[in-house]
Amino acid sequence: MRKGKSSLIKGILLGTTITTFLAACGGGEKTPQETSSNKNLDSLQEYVSQRLPIYEKVRLSTDLNLLTPNERQVLPLLIEAAQIMDELFWKQAYPQRDSLLATIKDEKTKDFVRINYGPWDRLNGDKPFVAGIGPKPLGVNFYPADMTKEELEKSDVKDKNGLYSVIRRENGKLVAIPYHIYFATELQKASSLLKQAALITDNEGLKKYLNLRADALITDNYTASDYAWLDMKTNGLDIIIGPIENYEDKLFNARASFESYVLVKDKEWSKRLAKYVTLLPELQRGLPVADKYKKEVPGTDSELNAYDVVYYAGDCNAGSKTIAVNLPNDEKIQQEKGTRRSQLKNAMKAKFDKILVPIANVLIDASQQKYVKFDAFFANVMFHEVAHGLGIKNTVTGKGMVRSALQEQYSWLEEGKADVLGLYMVTGLLKKGELQGDIKDYYTTYMAGILRSVRFGAASAHGKANMQCFNYFQEKGAFERTAQGTYKVNYEKFATAMNELSALILTLQGNGDKAAVEKAQKERGIIKPELQADLDMLAQKGIPVDIIFEQGVDVLGMK
Repeated sequence: MRKGKSSLIKGILLGTTITTFLAACGGGEKTPQETSSNKNLDSLQEYVSQRLPIYEKVRLSTDLNLLTPNERQVLPLLIEAAQIMDELFWKQAYPQRDSLLATIKDEKTKDFVRINYGPWDRLNGDKPFVAGIGPKPLGVNFYPADMTKEELEKSDVKDKNGLYSVIRRENGKLVAIPYHIYFATELQKASSLLKQAALITDNEGLKKYLNLRADALITDNYTASDYAWLDMKTNGLDIIIGPIENYEDKLFNARASFESYVLVKDKEWSKRLAKYVTLLPELQRGLPVADKYKKEVPGTDSELNAYDVVYYAGDCNAGSKTIAVNLPNDEKIQQEKGTRRSQLKNAMKAKFDKILVPIANVLIDASQQKYVKFDAFFANVMFHEVAHGLGIKNTVTGKGMVRSALQEQYSWLEEGKADVLGLYMVTGLLKKGELQGDIKDYYTTYMAGILRSVRFGAASAHGKANMQCFNYFQEKGAFERTAQGTYKVNYEKFATAMNELSALILTLQGNGDKAAVEKAQKERGIIKPELQADLDMLAQKGIPVDIIFEQGVDVLGMK
């Protein structure tokens, strides 16, 4: 039976294509072309009006009284440098921003373009929401629009899969242009701002890092600054800045996108986390997989710290917002020295209060809602980041690094590994008495977390990872959907499914079997109709999917 228009709009929020939506609304077939175009435009604007509320606005702030006078001088410079990363990400994701916004009259649509860094709905499978816009290119602006994947693979370009270059066509031939040349003007300005901040700061570790990172932005040589970043221990301010993650490149999963986080360390919470670093080698040895998939030894100089994030820019600000970071991504540095796991506590608390708790109140069985707790959410997210540094980085089959072997299938599987191994670590630490609480808190909060993250959709690596986990756990009876339409965790089967999925993912990574990973994504990286109906209900109840920010020096009260 065909639904009425208002019911249809609610029903499409997290799944139906815009084409289906427009057709069901009566656009095009029986009216003159101009009238059809106007109806389609109206329908798109109506779509945007329904989608905007999925984001809850949050003010990013911190207690400036905890900053030293010196840090208060440095902070605005870091934010200014971060804003340049935002402009650079626009050039990577959708360089026609200004001309597009100039053609759009509807203010809500303009706002939605800004949130999504382009005319595609990132949390709804990258569906276009502006008239005349086609599907989102897999390679966005990293590659020529007319280039095929096969063309680059067969070319003689030396930097085919480079992190820090764009591919362009010159005189009909594909060439790689380094970021520091292609984006020279912006990167030189950002570099200068970091140098200014380095001159002012009185923290020697931060000074060294800022100088080296400034150099890296104009050379594309980031290794020295990554080591310096890991060496910082006493800094109160921090900035993650540069081309870092490669989620946006869905053609090869190769090229890095610009982003930045400006951070203020929560020293008290960071002290609470320090003890877990010493447990990393033991956690690696205990992974539930055959020995050959866990023989690598993780670096032991890793850190766990908690921060208030006061500025997001670029890739990390697009679509679903990151609430914890595990860097550097360089596998060699991870093995030699480790990583820093940065927990973005204020953003995490906002998501917990405004999204996860309301979801739990609707979809978690009433008898288990009492187990949904922030400390458990914080730990699950934290050990997700720890898990990125564990497992296997080199295939056991001679195919090289896991990232290279799996290419565009790498990111979503790696996020799935981190999800389930993080929970495995929580379980082990509870048994050892190294973590406080009831296992029911962690498992139930994890279940609510899955229901939160699958709403990010199939266009997101995190969304696919959570779909895989949901479907696998459901197959294993780790939870049941009750007659009341709620989800109830079976704690014993939850632990068993966790171990089995951990072993499966680590084996897929270690084998570097891209075809098997593609098969796993097609089978489990999907939202089935029953779950989709539950997610649609969350949308109808007005529960946001994610957050957007009021941020900057004005919000901080520094002007």
